[in-house]
This record gives sequence, structure tokens and C-alpha cells, in this order.
Amino acid sequence: MPEVTARGIRFHVQTMDPPPADPARGAASDPPVVVFVHGLVVDDLSSFYYTLAGPVSAAGARAVLYDLRGHGRSERTPAGYSAADAVADLFGVLDALGHRRPVYLVANSFGGVVALNAALARPERVAGLVMIESYGPAERAGEWTENMLNTLGKSALVLEYERLADQLLAIGWRQRGRQARTADALVNGTSLLDDLAAIEPVRPADLAAVTCPVLAVYGEHSDIVDAGRLLLRSVPECTLHIMSGHAHTVLREGTEQLLAVMLRWLAHHAGTRVPVMAMAGGAL
Repeated sequence: MPEVTARGIRFHVQTMDPPPADPARGAASDPPVVVFVHGLVVDDLSSFYYTLAGPVSAAGARAVLYDLRGHGRSERTPAGYSAADAVADLFGVLDALGHRRPVYLVANSFGGVVALNAALARPERVAGLVMIESYGPAERAGEWTENMLNTLGKSALVLEYERLADQLLAIGWRQRGRQARTADALVNGTSLLDDLAAIEPVRPADLAAVTCPVLAVYGEHSDIVDAGRLLLRSVPECTLHIMSGHAHTVLREGTEQLLAVMLRWLAHHAGTRVPVMAMAGGAL
């Protein structure tokens, strides 16, 4: 299991290198780095590993995936789940891997909070953002956290008092049981919920200070699609792609269309190749 230690914490990391450079094509010997930042609690780097990371690597980028603090196989600490901690963890992992030049961040759901705050805190280290159904931007405090915290609070009660992990393991659902046990330890055994409640949204005035290009991809029926529209209005260089017929599960259920849009955007901004499937995906 590949690991790095950053800020005194063990992080599970996976890296996918691009194919060898082809001198005849003039391919870059130092490929762009694309870092994937996943969502909360039951999510981990595997959600990208089996969807986006492989094709991004095949297109000529170095894909870096890591489990957020307390998630997946990364170390679970009692505290340290604020946005500032997550940003510091991100750059700590990149430093440990030796990636100090600007990188592209691909973020899903809560990962958008990390990516957006990273771009504002260290603009010299972020070359671009891909925000997939991402939380973070909002007009008012509490606008984006209320529903998420209510959902996590209810999940915490089910995990603790109904012993969901034990029930799943008892009927032979080992993977889901292990995920539930990890989620239980995270939401009921750390400061995660309190830290999330204290996170402030990134408001329009701050979004205007985002200097890198942004691709925002949201589902037509998503309950946070307004975050994508806010990004479009407020970020100086933003492309918004609304996926018709989809809700918050764009990454899992709309992978092919998402890849086509994202790979074409990366080709334009990062200089990666455009696979045939992406060229057939239509204009942004």
C-alpha cells in the first residue's frame, strides 16, 4: 500500500504515470500533474481510480490520487478536518511526492471545498480546477452546509445506534460493512461534523480572485447546481457544463460524458492529448 507521511500523518496515495513520451509526437517529457480530491465519509480515492484517473493518465498526464485524512486507508486523527487543514494536507502530500510546480485539481462533491480553497490560498501552485458537483461556493453562510450536515447527522445516528456496520457484516456484505465501520469511526469518533459546521463558503467576491481556469460540471437536477452557476458568474475564466438528466451522481452515472468534457478541457489548458471518445463528445 503506497503511503506518504505529511504533517505527521500517514496518507494512502496512488499514482498513475502516463505512457512513455513519443519523440515523434513531440510529447512533453515532464507531463502535467492532475490531482484528484474525493468527497466525504464513504468516499475515497477509488471513486476516481475506476472512473477518471486511468483515462487522464492515458491522455498524457500524471494522475495523483490520495485518501483524505480519516478516509479510506489514510490515518484517522481525532481532529483536523477543517478546510484549512484539508488544504494543508493536500500540499503536504504533494510536497512529500516531490510535486511543487502548479497542478490541476479535479474535485468531486466536498472535494471542491478543498480544491477551491487551495486555489485561493496557494494560487501559484494550482494551474486549474475541475469542479464536479462540488460544494464550496455560495452567497451566504450555511447555504451549502445545512443539508449536508443534516444528512451526516442522521447517518451518524444510524451508524452508532443501529450498528449498521455489524448488520452488514453479519449478512456477508463485507465491503459495505467495512465502509460503514470506517464511516462510523469518522463521524462519531472525530471532530469532523463540528469542523464542517465551522467552514465558511467561498463567496462571489473571493471567487473573483480565482486566477486559474475552472471547469464546472453539474447535473441538471442537482440540488447544488446553483453553485455551478455562481462559479460561472464570479470566476473570471470559468466554463460551466450542465449534464442533462443527471443529479449529484454525475461522477458515477455520467462518467463517459464527464470524461469527454474534462479531457477536452485538459487538452486545451494542460496540453494533454484528446482521445477519440472525447472528440466525439461535442463542443463545450
